[in-house]
Amino acid sequence: MNLPPLWSGRFWGRHGCSFDASGHGRCATGDCGGSLFCNGLGGTPPATLAEITLGQQQDFYDVSLVDGYNIAMSITPFKGAGKCSYAGCVSDLNLMCPVALQVRNNKQVVACKSACFAFNSPRYCCTGSFGSPQSCKPTAYSKIFKTACPKAYSYAYDDPTSIATCSRGNYLVTFCPHRR
Repeated sequence: MNLPPLWSGRFWGRHGCSFDASGHGRCATGDCGGSLFCNGLGGTPPATLAEITLGQQQDFYDVSLVDGYNIAMSITPFKGAGKCSYAGCVSDLNLMCPVALQVRNNKQVVACKSACFAFNSPRYCCTGSFGSPQSCKPTAYSKIFKTACPKAYSYAYDDPTSIATCSRGNYLVTFCPHRR
């Protein structure tokens, strides 16, 4: 897919989808309003996100678990200048998801909620008195995500180890990549 200069947005994978001929239906994870085409709607959490911002001089990109996890995903840069490092989560977090965060379909874990989505607490959502990098620290839940996926955002202020940069690169976003 070719993106216009200075584009910024998100990609996510959907799983367990079923649509009728008119494009109406649902997905077990990553659904966007029951429609085949999202048309600007975001994916319903939990969903693994690829986030990309194309800049004039430098691009920023990451794979985020801040909205939870549904599938493995990676971003691999090529033909760019600068550090241009890999970002992603190739571990299957559904296999190690704490019970309190599990989303099940037919008794099978199909996604792992973020602690913010599961508990709606300022401590986990980095809001209110926890709304700064100084006051919002990793929790036991985000540490599980980070240990399994060290190259992905695990909570709102996980910037230092999670955001990647590249100048004028091309990017391969892979859904369900093999474990590295």
